[in-house]
Amino acid sequence: MSIQVLVLGGTGLLGEPVARKLQADGFTVRILVRETARAHERFPIGFEIVEGDVANPDNLRSALQGCDGVHISVGGQVDQLSAENVVSLSPGLGISRICYISGATVREENRWFPMVAQKLEAEKAIRECGIPYSIFCPTWPMEMVARFARDGKPFMMGKQPLPVHLFAAADLARMVSNAFQKQEAANKRFTIFGPEAITLKNALLQYCSVFHPEVEKVSSIPVWLAKLMGTLMRNPAMKFGVELMGHFEKTAERGDPAEANALLGAPQITLTTWMENRKGKGERLRYSQERFLAGFSVCFW
Repeated sequence: MSIQVLVLGGTGLLGEPVARKLQADGFTVRILVRETARAHERFPIGFEIVEGDVANPDNLRSALQGCDGVHISVGGQVDQLSAENVVSLSPGLGISRICYISGATVREENRWFPMVAQKLEAEKAIRECGIPYSIFCPTWPMEMVARFARDGKPFMMGKQPLPVHLFAAADLARMVSNAFQKQEAANKRFTIFGPEAITLKNALLQYCSVFHPEVEKVSSIPVWLAKLMGTLMRNPAMKFGVELMGHFEKTAERGDPAEANALLGAPQITLTTWMENRKGKGERLRYSQERFLAGFSVCFW
């Protein structure tokens, strides 16, 4: 009998690779989504797609029934709520492992930033619930580089001078799957760094050299100006993205990935290899502003 895992955020940038990797490794995967039609188009036969909302306890309780584990990769305004709902509903349902995506800047010294505070509270609820957990604190995913360079127009908010160890979503998915399979990964908080450190600007230039060779420079505007534009345009998604980029412009990734690397297998995919794989698949992705900004909260910490 295979182990069944409920994936919350399974259609997201980081959640979907986890769902696919879990199934490839022999898990039975259930995904809770708001719209089942699109999810059925996205996932092949073999995934169990159920309709519901993580903010609705009745929906979530039904989705958790019969599952052995749950992976939370939600982000956004319902991030903390989704974690708290899971831990309040899980006792008595046979849940033996909770995995949660936090982030590399989620630390007490950064609690001043509202979204960091929310993730800290989500982590606290998970740690105190009594169910074995694995908390993942990744830095920036390589997949977001494509979103910053969508349609061949690389763009940054602020200077973003701090280097980050970009990781590939496939590497994170492998590590999450390994955590579900290893008892030693229980009750651990893992820092996830990719194999190389690079600034966002240099990553964008490398990406464009492969996918948009006509591009010679990366455009940028100050964070304060982007924030003003978001306010004047009354665009909540833009305001949300600007606040995050302002946070990352002055907050470095933190943590030591040694334990995660030793126990779960260190990320191996470099930015060069990741781009070669995408080019081999003929990918030249386009993203709407809404989808671009929606990816921030679960990806950048």
